[in-house]
Amino acid sequence: MEKPIINYDSLIRITKAISMLRDPEEIVLVAVEGVTHALNVKGCTVFLFSKMSDELKLAGSFGLSNDYLDKGPVSSLKSIASALQERQPVAIFDVSDDPRIQYPEAAIKEGISSILAVPIIIGKNLIGSMRIYTADPWEFTLNDVHFAEAVAQVFGMAVELCRVNKGLKDSIDILKTMRDPRTLKSKKRTPYEGVPKSFSGKELFEASV
Repeated sequence: MEKPIINYDSLIRITKAISMLRDPEEIVLVAVEGVTHALNVKGCTVFLFSKMSDELKLAGSFGLSNDYLDKGPVSSLKSIASALQERQPVAIFDVSDDPRIQYPEAAIKEGISSILAVPIIIGKNLIGSMRIYTADPWEFTLNDVHFAEAVAQVFGMAVELCRVNKGLKDSIDILKTMRDPRTLKSKKRTPYEGVPKSFSGKELFEASV
């Protein structure tokens, strides 16, 4: 798999798109689709953390089948738990041979080889996790990790703003205002829709006009 060069244009494009939105559904979709295209990977998901059940609740996804998304409850204690407990990014090179994967059979069936899990933290509060999936074995670089962390942070701040604006107590309550995340479709042009993988400044400008 050819790895694109991630530059500031990629991050700025996604950040700008998210900053212009107030609908949590659109924020989620822009984040997961933007990351998928920017990194040229199989897919991306965003989960919000439920303190009541110690589960990660799906907020949105891109590039993954409903069969995989319906594999079962995602436990914060069993599914790449260290990313949440230690609040640090965790890279899984081989999903078929790593005890940190909760549903290895489902991942293999989906055609997933590697996963990067990044915590979403606002202030001192852990509110969720962003996960990036590749079809080929992938050695995630520090550049990949920093990019994912930056998008996760922007996403988290946007969700927190939605929470405050809607008068909700916790970030997980945002899900009550959204449709089924497995069926969400964006009604707006996404940051990387139709944009070549080269991501040159000229091409990004032309794609936005």
